[in-house]
Amino acid sequence: METIIDVLLDANNREPVRLEDEYGHDILFKQVAVIPCNGKLYCILKPITQIDGVADDEAMVFYVKEPAQGPPYLKFETDELAAIDVFERYYDLLEEQKKK
Repeated sequence: METIIDVLLDANNREPVRLEDEYGHDILFKQVAVIPCNGKLYCILKPITQIDGVADDEAMVFYVKEPAQGPPYLKFETDELAAIDVFERYYDLLEEQKKK
């Protein structure tokens, strides 16, 4: 069975990331980046499905939660400082790529 980690780390995956909201509705995201940071595996996702309160040009930070039982899943990062750290790491990686 393919887990969310498999989907995120599959370099050939061009399909949207599909998550379910608290009401069971599918929300589609474009994967922007996977960033290990502060001991967690984060991903930056840009909503394809309209989300109230999220502008069309905004992306969101999620982290992989691995429960003791059951498959791993993505959890929205509510800690603003942690999310800022992830975006800063992402921008640093983009700068490194430009230098190459």
